[in-house]
Amino acid sequence: MTQQREIRTLVTGMSYTECPRWHAGRLWFADFYTHAIYSVAVDGSGLRSEVQVPAQPSGLGWLPDGQLVYVSMKDRKVMRCQADGTCVVHADVADHVTGHPNDMVVDAQGRCWLGNFGFDLMGGADLKTAGLLRIDPDGSVTTVARDLWFPNGSVVTPDGGTLIVNETFGNRISAFSIEPDGNLGPRRDWARFGELPKTRAVASIVPTAVFAPDGCSLDAEGHLWVADAIGGRVCRVAEGGQIVDTINPGDGVFACMLGGADGRTLFMSCAPDFNEQARSAEREASIRTVTVDVPHAGWP
Repeated sequence: MTQQREIRTLVTGMSYTECPRWHAGRLWFADFYTHAIYSVAVDGSGLRSEVQVPAQPSGLGWLPDGQLVYVSMKDRKVMRCQADGTCVVHADVADHVTGHPNDMVVDAQGRCWLGNFGFDLMGGADLKTAGLLRIDPDGSVTTVARDLWFPNGSVVTPDGGTLIVNETFGNRISAFSIEPDGNLGPRRDWARFGELPKTRAVASIVPTAVFAPDGCSLDAEGHLWVADAIGGRVCRVAEGGQIVDTINPGDGVFACMLGGADGRTLFMSCAPDFNEQARSAEREASIRTVTVDVPHAGWP
C-alpha cells in the first residue's frame, strides 16, 4: 500500500548523497562529488563538513570505541579517523575488490561488511558479479561471499546473527548467517522480486529491473525500508519480498536510514539519477524525510 505522508526536505544543494547514518543525535551522510562526509541536525540546521575525502566517500560507520570509519572509493581504501582527528588507512582493499568499494555496515564488534561494484559501472562495462568483504577491527580483510550482483546496502540484525545484503542488479535481497568466527553461512534469498538478469549489459538490465535494492534500513518488526534505485521509491519490505508500504519522494532515491530521537524518521537520499557525469556537474541532490510508524533496529 502507499500511504499519504508529509515529505520534508532536510538538505539541498548536494551532488549525490549516499549512506545516511543516524549517530549521536545527528544525521551523517556522504556526498560523492563534493568529496566530503557531512552531518546535520534533524531539523536541517547546523550542516557541517566532517571529513574531506578526495577519492570520493561512500559507506561509513563507527567502531565500538567511537572512531569513524569510511570508504574512500577511488583509491580503494577504508579509512579511520582517530581521536586526535587524523585519518589513517584502516584497510587497503585494492587487492580484494574488482570495482569501487561502496556501501558498508559496521557491526557491534567493529567488523566492517563491505560490498563493491565489481566492474566499471560508470564506464559502461558489462556487469560482473562481486565479492563481499569482512574487515576485522585490526584491519585484516577476508572475502566472505562471492558472485553477488552488485552487493550494496547492508544491515545486521539486532542479535548480530544475520547479515542482509541488497543486490542492486539481481532483483533480490540476500541473507547470510554470521558464524561465531565471523564467516558467513550459505547465501539465501531474503526477498526475491524477479529473476536474475539474462544479460550482463547494464543498459539492458536497468529498464527491465523489477526492483533495484540500494541503501536500506531495518525496523523493529524485522522489515526493511529499501531504496529502489531505478523505481524512484522507498519500500517497506517483509522477509519473503512482500512490499507492505511505499513512499514516493518525488525524485530518484538511492539510500535511506531510520533515525531521529525516536527512530521513526526515515531519511531518504534523493537525486535525479546516479549518472556520475550529470551528478558531479550539478547540485541537485537532497535529503528528504518522512515519519513512519515502526522505529529503527539493528546496524547501521
